[in-house]
Amino acid sequence: MRIDQLTFSRFIAAIAVVIYHYGLEIYPFNASILQPLFKQGNIAVSYFFLLSGFIMIIAYHQYNKVDFLAYIKNRFARIYPVYVLALVILFFFKTYYHRPSELGDLFLNINMIQSWLPGKALSYNYPAWSIAVEFFFYALFPVIFNRYYSKISLKKLAIPILSIFIVSQIIFHLGIFSTYYQGYPSVSHELLFYFPPMHLSEFLIGNLAGLYFVKNSTRASINFDMWILLLGILLIVILYTNTYFNFHNGLLALVFIPIILCISANKGHLTNLSKYKPFIFLGEISYGVYILQNPIFAWTRAILKDCNITSETTKFYTSLVLLILVAGLSYQFIEAPLRKAIKKL
Repeated sequence: MRIDQLTFSRFIAAIAVVIYHYGLEIYPFNASILQPLFKQGNIAVSYFFLLSGFIMIIAYHQYNKVDFLAYIKNRFARIYPVYVLALVILFFFKTYYHRPSELGDLFLNINMIQSWLPGKALSYNYPAWSIAVEFFFYALFPVIFNRYYSKISLKKLAIPILSIFIVSQIIFHLGIFSTYYQGYPSVSHELLFYFPPMHLSEFLIGNLAGLYFVKNSTRASINFDMWILLLGILLIVILYTNTYFNFHNGLLALVFIPIILCISANKGHLTNLSKYKPFIFLGEISYGVYILQNPIFAWTRAILKDCNITSETTKFYTSLVLLILVAGLSYQFIEAPLRKAIKKL
């Protein structure tokens, strides 16, 4: 089962993260009406975790058992080629511009274990911390699926998964409001924000939503356009008005999961629009947009600086256009071909 209408949402999430990292002081994102939203653009990573859990169930629900080696090979083929490309581009950037390049940090990133070591989660290619978390999910999924999802009913699974989610949110919020938390950058920050087990509940909630969807997918899909718009408005209102909760570790699953379910079941105009090939292609390159943002922005901004171009607006939009272009080219000529080649091994 493939849900094309979800694909474009990945691109929107990836761009939100890029703006969060590089565009908060750039027009129009620095406008008073928009900046409060994009200052919380890192919540898009939580959306990725939830969506990943959902998609894993969509992809494997018809199996009685997931073959671990075949599954890991497929996941490896999906994420690793462009992941390594980003590290290579960064390595040459650091070498050319004589920037510090810790080989130990590079080793951790190559092996996708940086998020397990406090103080190293954001080393080398900092957005890659979430890919290390994703690979933790991928390694667990066959075990969880074979032992529980393929054998236990949805109702019986809901209680432990929801309990894990609630406990995880309590631990996270107690942690960030305690005297233990020293803010960013600190070991306490990395343990609470980037340590892989702290995000497991997001993946599991995505799994639960996927199990619910496939169980009810035979029902006639209807026009959910209005619900999607209302949920989008609710999300904006929450982001504008929240002054207490931190959404980094998945609390917005309460809104994101209904959005994912509504988009997946929708037969309205929004679905028809998001199924256009250009939008699907943008969704397909979203992973490249996310993982390549640091190296592409680093190179572009440095080259423009060498050319005495000082406008931050010019640097941002030039970097963004090049990022999308490079992500598209890498998808066509590196990611997709290598994925096919690795799967044939």
